[in-house]
Amino acid sequence: MGKRLRAARRWLLTPDPVECSLARRGFFRKDAAAQEALETVGAMFLRGYAHAVEARCAAEAQEWLEEVPAPFRGFAYEGAGMGAAVLDGLPIGHSRHVTDLLEGPGERHVYMVYVGIGWAMARLPRSRWPAPAGLDPLLRGLVLDGYGFHQAYFHTRRYVHDQYRELPFRWPDDATRDHSHRAVDQGIGRALWFVGGTDVDRVTTLIDRFPVERRADLYAGAGLASTYAGGVDEAELLRLREHAGPFTPQLAQASAFAAEARVRAGLVQPHTHVATRVLCGTTPERAAQITQDSRPLAPANDGVPAYESWRQTIADHFSTLGGVRP
Repeated sequence: MGKRLRAARRWLLTPDPVECSLARRGFFRKDAAAQEALETVGAMFLRGYAHAVEARCAAEAQEWLEEVPAPFRGFAYEGAGMGAAVLDGLPIGHSRHVTDLLEGPGERHVYMVYVGIGWAMARLPRSRWPAPAGLDPLLRGLVLDGYGFHQAYFHTRRYVHDQYRELPFRWPDDATRDHSHRAVDQGIGRALWFVGGTDVDRVTTLIDRFPVERRADLYAGAGLASTYAGGVDEAELLRLREHAGPFTPQLAQASAFAAEARVRAGLVQPHTHVATRVLCGTTPERAAQITQDSRPLAPANDGVPAYESWRQTIADHFSTLGGVRP
């Protein structure tokens, strides 16, 4: 495909950046710094998406992605994951865009790429969704997380304020799908960090309006976003932990997940250290190691997906916050 055609493909497929502004989305504006940070995340996501759909090959896309500033590079890879999955979902062309993106330097960003696949699913007809068998059985939960984030981010009234839930969720097409709504809810909780503009009181108020049986996964999403995206100081993180109450183990579990994603990619930021100290009682590196040590060996157990077993094992580890010290 020639350069002009690739540029046209980018123009046709890439969402308008204004769609990620807080004003367009109707999200809360805590202050100018929080607004700039959240809108930069959106801009870098779309930059990564555009790189994936315009590049001649995955290697060229990766070259461009590696130029994105470190604090936001993971979000760019998330966008690239969406772009690659959208290309794989088109009825023309080859279907190895995601696979190719995960080779070389892209492998360090596998978590974010998988989340991006979920974004693509939200935009593709169900007949063009990726086959679960072609994805890592452990990380498929991240795809569901990405789907949930997209729906809460772009369909906020329905998924957040009306608390709509897709039950049963029809992906993956095996016995584990009975648990899919939990990973989707983690993505919704992650989106609430953006909907609430990183304001802890607003985010937790939104979570606490949901039925109690959904809050563990929603708090997990908030913990993941607060650690990966940041936007709060130590005092605000302490307030988040206080609000979480009985769901602090899930908050810590997801914070450790975020630390693992940053450590694996070599993108640890100052706010990562603050978040894991408050939410996990340890360093990003130690939190990441805990997630690695907890990885399940089997793809599923009695219909429970490995991803959910993984989350539960880590949450059990952090059942008493502060029990792990750097």
